[in-house]
Amino acid sequence: MSRCLILQSEVLSFIERCMLAVGTQPSHAACLAEVLVEADLRGHYSHGLNRMDMYVKDIRTGICEKSGEPTVDKETVATALVNGRNLLGPVVGNYCMDLAIKKARKAGIGWVVAYGSNHFGIAAYYSMQALKEDMIGMCYTNTSPLVVPTRAKECMLGTNPISVAAPANDGDSFVLDMATSAVALGKVELHHRRGDVIPEGWGCDSRGLPSTAPAKVLSGGGLVPVGGCETTGGHKGFGLAMMVEVFCGILAGSQYSKHIRNWKVTDRVADLGQCFVAINPANFAPGFKDRMSDLLSLHRGLEPASLGNPVVVPGDPERFSIQKCSTLGGIPYYISVVDHMNNFARSIDVAPVLPTNRPVVK
Repeated sequence: MSRCLILQSEVLSFIERCMLAVGTQPSHAACLAEVLVEADLRGHYSHGLNRMDMYVKDIRTGICEKSGEPTVDKETVATALVNGRNLLGPVVGNYCMDLAIKKARKAGIGWVVAYGSNHFGIAAYYSMQALKEDMIGMCYTNTSPLVVPTRAKECMLGTNPISVAAPANDGDSFVLDMATSAVALGKVELHHRRGDVIPEGWGCDSRGLPSTAPAKVLSGGGLVPVGGCETTGGHKGFGLAMMVEVFCGILAGSQYSKHIRNWKVTDRVADLGQCFVAINPANFAPGFKDRMSDLLSLHRGLEPASLGNPVVVPGDPERFSIQKCSTLGGIPYYISVVDHMNNFARSIDVAPVLPTNRPVVK
């Protein structure tokens, strides 16, 4: 048995207990747990439970603040600059997105940038909050330098994700959540942990040459931009990553590019820059949700190039994953990942740990 089924409530409680064990403010621990479990429900295992030990270590070492609240440095009716106070990323993200939505209610748009933040999990968690208000949500963040720019061999930019969520009728929606690198680092880490090779076009070695060995990408190499090499459009992914940096590190006055600390190295605070946007379609042409529904239907209804492999739009794979978890009655995890986290939890005296004896019945 390579995978086991764990109840959503079990994972939430486990993550909270681990965070509380190192002194995290209870509301902050709950906030983080919700973001990580949402990632796993949506099928983004690289950003869920797999990341928990990183957040615990940030709190435990004191490199990330365990309590407090973000503050607003300056604002207008539609904009704000927020000081994240070096708090957990999800705490800063929720605060900023809530503020952006409030501003969009009044001004039609809310554009909020934050400095002094930390890794906040999946970007879609924040952009999707705008859907509850029938608004468009956007979210961006810079990250530690993990990506080698086109024509270079040194990691200079982060995976710098982009997320855009737009509402359609009957609860349907467009939800884009993508790294501007060819893949998220967590996916390379998962392959390495399982002893698998990675697909060509995910990363490069220390010489800037393509590699399918996770160890070479993780040790001295790096990820490549969306598009891969220059001949297949990698320069476009490079450009998108720099655009995110403009919205985040440059606009917010945080660290940026190679000035951000190395991934998982806690020698100094991260001081990440993040951007949160809410747009109220009611301030523009009427019938937005009707047109969105039509746009989604047009593309879902395309004849597939491969029989049995239907065309999907951004957000559909995640919906399928959530439906699968609902059918199974829990979240299917690789036992290797759960064992790793259970051992980590024991090292900080957390009990009980996650169960691994519940098989995944297909």
